[in-house]
Amino acid sequence: MPRPPGRSVDGHVARKRFGQNFLADPHYLARIADAVAPRPGDIVVEIGPGLGALTAELIARAGRVIAIEIDHNLAARLAERFPPHALELVVGDALAFDFRTLGRNLRVVGNLPYNISSPLLFHLADQAGALHDLTVMLQKEVVARMTAEPATPEYGRLTVMLQVTFAIERLFTVPPGAFRPPPTVDSAVARLVPLGSAAPRIADRARFARVVTAAFGQRRKTLRNALSDLVSPPAFEAADVDPQRRGETLSVAEFVALADAAGAVI
Repeated sequence: MPRPPGRSVDGHVARKRFGQNFLADPHYLARIADAVAPRPGDIVVEIGPGLGALTAELIARAGRVIAIEIDHNLAARLAERFPPHALELVVGDALAFDFRTLGRNLRVVGNLPYNISSPLLFHLADQAGALHDLTVMLQKEVVARMTAEPATPEYGRLTVMLQVTFAIERLFTVPPGAFRPPPTVDSAVARLVPLGSAAPRIADRARFARVVTAAFGQRRKTLRNALSDLVSPPAFEAADVDPQRRGETLSVAEFVALADAAGAVI
Protein backbone atom coordinates (compact mmCIF):
# COMPACT_ATOMS: atom_id res chain seq x y z
CA MET A 1 0.00 0.00 0.00
CA PRO A 2 1.24 3.54 -0.65
CA ARG A 3 2.36 5.59 2.32
CA PRO A 4 -0.08 8.25 3.49
CA PRO A 5 1.18 11.74 2.78
CA GLY A 6 2.82 13.68 5.61
CA ARG A 7 1.14 16.69 7.14
CA SER A 8 1.56 19.94 5.24
CA VAL A 9 3.00 22.88 7.20
CA ASP A 10 2.95 26.21 5.38
CA GLY A 11 2.90 24.34 2.08
CA HIS A 12 5.74 21.99 3.03
CA VAL A 13 4.97 18.30 3.61
CA ALA A 14 6.77 17.30 6.81
CA ARG A 15 9.01 14.32 6.11
CA LYS A 16 9.11 11.59 8.72
CA ARG A 17 12.48 10.29 7.53
CA PHE A 18 14.01 13.65 8.46
CA GLY A 19 12.13 13.80 11.77
CA GLN A 20 10.46 17.07 10.82
CA ASN A 21 8.40 18.61 13.63
CA PHE A 22 8.65 22.37 13.33
CA LEU A 23 8.64 24.55 16.43
CA ALA A 24 6.06 27.25 15.79
CA ASP A 25 5.07 28.73 19.16
CA PRO A 26 6.47 32.30 19.38
CA HIS A 27 6.86 32.00 23.18
CA TYR A 28 9.19 29.01 22.98
CA LEU A 29 11.03 30.33 19.94
CA ALA A 30 11.88 33.47 21.89
CA ARG A 31 12.83 31.47 25.00
CA ILE A 32 15.34 29.39 23.06
CA ALA A 33 16.83 32.41 21.34
CA ASP A 34 17.04 34.24 24.67
CA ALA A 35 18.72 31.19 26.25
CA VAL A 36 21.36 31.21 23.52
CA ALA A 37 21.63 35.01 23.77
CA PRO A 38 23.89 35.38 20.73
CA ARG A 39 25.56 38.69 20.05
CA PRO A 40 26.75 40.24 16.80
CA GLY A 41 30.08 38.66 15.94
CA ASP A 42 29.20 35.25 17.40
CA ILE A 43 29.43 32.34 14.97
CA VAL A 44 25.92 30.92 15.31
CA VAL A 45 25.33 27.56 13.64
CA GLU A 46 21.80 26.20 13.43
CA ILE A 47 21.23 22.52 12.74
CA GLY A 48 18.00 21.79 10.89
CA PRO A 49 16.50 25.28 10.50
CA GLY A 50 13.39 23.87 8.86
CA LEU A 51 10.97 26.66 7.98
CA GLY A 52 13.21 29.28 9.58
CA ALA A 53 11.16 30.31 12.62
CA LEU A 54 14.04 29.99 15.09
CA THR A 55 16.47 31.17 12.41
CA ALA A 56 14.66 34.51 12.29
CA GLU A 57 14.92 34.90 16.07
CA LEU A 58 18.64 34.11 16.01
CA ILE A 59 19.33 36.48 13.11
CA ALA A 60 17.47 39.24 14.95
CA ARG A 61 19.95 38.87 17.83
CA ALA A 62 23.20 37.87 16.12
CA GLY A 63 22.80 39.45 12.69
CA ARG A 64 23.99 36.34 10.88
CA VAL A 65 23.47 32.58 11.10
CA ILE A 66 25.05 29.58 9.38
CA ALA A 67 22.39 26.92 8.85
CA ILE A 68 22.84 23.25 7.98
CA GLU A 69 19.76 21.80 6.28
CA ILE A 70 19.52 18.35 4.69
CA ASP A 71 16.16 18.94 2.96
CA HIS A 72 16.77 20.61 -0.41
CA ASN A 73 13.20 21.93 -0.61
CA LEU A 74 13.49 23.65 2.76
CA ALA A 75 16.93 25.01 1.86
CA ALA A 76 15.44 26.63 -1.26
CA ARG A 77 12.69 28.23 0.84
CA LEU A 78 15.22 29.54 3.35
CA ALA A 79 17.34 31.03 0.57
CA GLU A 80 14.30 32.91 -0.69
CA ARG A 81 13.33 34.13 2.78
CA PHE A 82 16.68 35.35 4.11
CA PRO A 83 19.32 37.42 2.29
CA PRO A 84 22.83 35.92 1.93
CA HIS A 85 24.38 38.40 4.36
CA ALA A 86 22.02 37.17 7.11
CA LEU A 87 21.96 33.44 6.36
CA GLU A 88 24.73 31.22 5.04
CA LEU A 89 23.22 27.92 3.95
CA VAL A 90 24.99 24.57 4.02
CA VAL A 91 22.87 21.96 2.26
CA GLY A 92 23.85 18.59 3.66
CA ASP A 93 23.76 16.12 6.52
CA ALA A 94 24.89 17.46 9.91
CA LEU A 95 25.97 13.92 10.82
CA ALA A 96 28.61 14.07 8.10
CA PHE A 97 29.55 17.73 8.50
CA ASP A 98 32.90 18.84 9.94
CA PHE A 99 31.93 21.75 12.18
CA ARG A 100 35.59 22.62 12.69
CA THR A 101 35.68 24.03 9.16
CA LEU A 102 33.53 26.93 10.40
CA GLY A 103 36.08 28.12 12.97
CA ARG A 104 36.21 28.02 16.76
CA ASN A 105 33.90 29.09 19.60
CA LEU A 106 30.85 28.02 17.61
CA ARG A 107 27.42 28.66 19.15
CA VAL A 108 25.54 25.60 17.89
CA VAL A 109 21.75 25.56 18.13
CA GLY A 110 19.18 23.08 16.94
CA ASN A 111 15.85 21.33 17.22
CA LEU A 112 17.49 17.95 16.68
CA PRO A 113 15.54 15.20 14.90
CA TYR A 114 14.72 12.61 17.55
CA ASN A 115 15.67 9.71 15.29
CA ILE A 116 19.33 10.82 15.04
CA SER A 117 19.78 12.81 18.26
CA SER A 118 22.25 10.44 19.98
CA PRO A 119 24.55 9.91 16.95
CA LEU A 120 24.51 13.66 16.30
CA LEU A 121 25.42 14.46 19.91
CA PHE A 122 28.32 11.98 19.74
CA HIS A 123 29.43 13.57 16.45
CA LEU A 124 29.44 17.02 18.07
CA ALA A 125 31.24 15.68 21.16
CA ASP A 126 34.07 14.52 18.89
CA GLN A 127 34.41 18.15 17.72
CA ALA A 128 33.92 19.79 21.12
CA GLY A 129 37.17 21.70 20.77
CA ALA A 130 35.50 23.91 18.15
CA LEU A 131 32.42 24.64 20.26
CA HIS A 132 31.66 27.46 22.67
CA ASP A 133 28.33 25.90 23.60
CA LEU A 134 25.53 23.78 22.27
CA THR A 135 21.85 24.57 22.88
CA VAL A 136 19.56 21.82 21.62
CA MET A 137 15.98 20.67 21.86
CA LEU A 138 15.47 16.94 22.22
CA GLN A 139 12.97 14.42 23.45
CA LYS A 140 12.52 15.06 27.19
CA GLU A 141 13.55 11.51 28.07
CA VAL A 142 16.82 11.94 26.18
CA VAL A 143 17.64 15.11 28.13
CA ALA A 144 16.85 13.20 31.35
CA ARG A 145 19.43 10.60 30.32
CA MET A 146 21.99 13.27 29.43
CA THR A 147 21.72 14.92 32.84
CA ALA A 148 21.27 11.76 34.94
CA GLU A 149 23.18 10.88 38.10
CA PRO A 150 24.73 7.45 38.80
CA ALA A 151 22.47 4.73 40.25
CA THR A 152 19.33 6.15 38.61
CA PRO A 153 17.27 4.44 35.88
CA GLU A 154 18.15 7.15 33.34
CA TYR A 155 21.91 6.84 33.85
CA GLY A 156 23.57 5.00 30.97
CA ARG A 157 26.00 5.04 28.07
CA LEU A 158 24.70 8.32 26.66
CA THR A 159 25.11 9.98 30.08
CA VAL A 160 28.72 8.93 30.54
CA MET A 161 29.85 9.56 26.97
CA LEU A 162 28.48 13.10 27.02
CA GLN A 163 29.30 14.08 30.61
CA VAL A 164 32.95 13.22 30.08
CA THR A 165 33.04 16.04 27.51
CA PHE A 166 30.32 18.53 28.49
CA ALA A 167 28.74 20.22 31.47
CA ILE A 168 25.04 19.69 30.76
CA GLU A 169 22.03 21.63 32.04
CA ARG A 170 18.35 21.14 31.32
CA LEU A 171 16.79 24.55 30.72
CA PHE A 172 13.04 24.00 30.19
CA THR A 173 10.46 21.68 28.65
CA VAL A 174 8.42 22.28 25.50
CA PRO A 175 4.95 20.70 25.05
CA PRO A 176 3.88 18.90 21.85
CA GLY A 177 1.41 21.66 21.03
CA ALA A 178 4.28 24.07 20.36
CA PHE A 179 5.14 22.13 17.18
CA ARG A 180 3.60 21.60 13.77
CA PRO A 181 2.88 18.74 13.34
CA PRO A 182 2.91 17.98 17.08
CA PRO A 183 5.14 15.07 18.14
CA THR A 184 3.84 12.34 20.42
CA VAL A 185 6.32 13.19 23.20
CA ASP A 186 7.34 16.16 25.31
CA SER A 187 10.58 17.92 24.45
CA ALA A 188 13.21 19.70 26.51
CA VAL A 189 15.94 22.23 25.83
CA ALA A 190 19.44 21.56 27.14
CA ARG A 191 22.68 23.52 27.17
CA LEU A 192 25.98 21.69 26.77
CA VAL A 193 29.24 23.51 27.47
CA PRO A 194 32.56 21.81 26.65
CA LEU A 195 34.61 21.09 29.77
CA GLY A 196 37.81 22.06 27.98
CA SER A 197 40.81 21.82 30.27
CA ALA A 198 38.54 20.60 33.09
CA ALA A 199 37.63 17.46 31.12
CA PRO A 200 39.15 14.24 32.49
CA ARG A 201 42.18 13.06 30.55
CA ILE A 202 41.50 9.72 28.91
CA ALA A 203 44.47 7.63 27.80
CA ASP A 204 42.58 5.86 25.00
CA ARG A 205 39.15 7.15 23.99
CA ALA A 206 38.34 4.11 21.89
CA ARG A 207 38.99 1.82 24.85
CA PHE A 208 37.00 4.11 27.13
CA ALA A 209 34.04 3.89 24.73
CA ARG A 210 34.29 0.08 24.62
CA VAL A 211 34.34 -0.18 28.41
CA VAL A 212 31.34 2.12 28.82
CA THR A 213 29.36 0.35 26.09
CA ALA A 214 30.05 -3.10 27.54
CA ALA A 215 29.24 -1.98 31.10
CA PHE A 216 25.75 -0.90 30.05
CA GLY A 217 25.22 -3.65 27.46
CA GLN A 218 23.48 -5.85 30.04
CA ARG A 219 22.68 -3.69 33.03
CA ARG A 220 22.00 -6.61 35.39
CA LYS A 221 25.48 -8.02 34.97
CA THR A 222 28.25 -7.21 37.42
CA LEU A 223 31.26 -5.42 36.00
CA ARG A 224 33.32 -8.58 36.45
CA ASN A 225 31.05 -10.39 34.00
CA ALA A 226 30.19 -7.51 31.68
CA LEU A 227 33.84 -6.49 31.22
CA SER A 228 35.49 -9.91 31.38
CA ASP A 229 37.01 -9.45 27.91
CA LEU A 230 38.19 -5.89 28.54
CA VAL A 231 39.26 -5.44 32.17
CA SER A 232 41.49 -7.84 34.13
CA PRO A 233 41.17 -8.41 37.91
CA PRO A 234 44.41 -6.44 38.57
CA ALA A 235 42.97 -3.53 36.55
CA PHE A 236 39.88 -3.42 38.78
CA GLU A 237 42.18 -3.30 41.78
CA ALA A 238 44.36 -0.58 40.25
CA ALA A 239 41.29 1.55 39.52
CA ASP A 240 39.89 0.90 43.02
CA VAL A 241 36.61 -0.32 41.52
CA ASP A 242 34.78 -3.29 43.03
CA PRO A 243 34.11 -5.77 40.17
CA GLN A 244 30.89 -6.84 41.90
CA ARG A 245 29.34 -3.43 41.22
CA ARG A 246 27.14 -2.76 38.21
CA GLY A 247 27.98 -0.20 35.55
CA GLU A 248 25.08 2.09 36.45
CA THR A 249 26.68 2.78 39.86
CA LEU A 250 30.01 4.08 38.54
CA SER A 251 30.69 7.80 38.26
CA VAL A 252 32.19 9.25 35.08
CA ALA A 253 35.55 9.58 36.87
CA GLU A 254 35.44 5.90 37.87
CA PHE A 255 34.80 4.86 34.27
CA VAL A 256 37.82 6.89 33.19
CA ALA A 257 39.99 5.30 35.88
CA LEU A 258 38.81 1.81 34.96
CA ALA A 259 39.40 2.25 31.22
CA ASP A 260 42.86 3.72 31.83
CA ALA A 261 43.76 0.88 34.20
CA ALA A 262 42.56 -1.66 31.63
CA GLY A 263 45.19 -0.36 29.24
CA ALA A 264 47.97 -0.04 31.80
CA VAL A 265 47.55 -3.29 33.71
CA ILE A 266 47.73 -6.69 32.04
